[in-house]
Amino acid sequence: MKEQLHTIPIHDAMTHAGECPFCYIERKTEEHAMDFVLGHGASYMEADIREMTDKEGFCRNHFKKMFDYGNALGNAWILKTMYMRYLEEADKEFKNFKPQASSKKSLFSKDKNPQDSNSIVNWIKHREESCFICKMVDQTFHAYMKTFFELYKKDATFKDQIKATQGFCLNHFKILLSYADEVLKDQAKQEFYDIVLPLERENLERIFEDVSWFVEKFDYKNKDADWKNSKDAVQRGMQKLKGSDPSLPAYVMKK
Repeated sequence: MKEQLHTIPIHDAMTHAGECPFCYIERKTEEHAMDFVLGHGASYMEADIREMTDKEGFCRNHFKKMFDYGNALGNAWILKTMYMRYLEEADKEFKNFKPQASSKKSLFSKDKNPQDSNSIVNWIKHREESCFICKMVDQTFHAYMKTFFELYKKDATFKDQIKATQGFCLNHFKILLSYADEVLKDQAKQEFYDIVLPLERENLERIFEDVSWFVEKFDYKNKDADWKNSKDAVQRGMQKLKGSDPSLPAYVMKK
């Protein structure tokens, strides 16, 4: 199958897959989003862009990554107009707020959700669940997931690329299987599962062995033994279970 612009990132991810090609795609997509929001293109100086970022806001995780990115002025511009929106919304919420009558039920009762009746709590909860970068990454990531299955169905060599990887993190494996159920017909679906299930099982076992040997290396009897492939087993083990390599350095603004 001839390489196309939208397929290049998939092939690139399969080449640099590490423990999960989709972790690689997600990271590169997030870096692109960070550059868009705070990079040299100065998107944050455009009023229409700030209107979108003000509306969506940012999650705690991406506020930390934006801070680490290093553009203090850009972050300040974003925060300034975001606070203006928050203050406007807060004024409306606070002005119209009336506490609900106290209930005899405990605050921690299983059948009582304090967020159901408190409009301010609901407003904050809505704000916490919305993030411009999360949304941007999610939309792009799912577009690449569709491209992955286009390649799987049309490119005969792509199956060999999948088999040559070290499997997937469980988070992205879940998404991958959900897409397979949706876009593949019965025979192709069975073939796909026959490829990825043994692949995933084999590589979960590999990580287990690496982590186990890492532990054994701290036994004095093994102090002179070879580390084998276990020196970075902890970060790879964490990534395999939850996604994203925790040892990666912060992504910073290019000078």
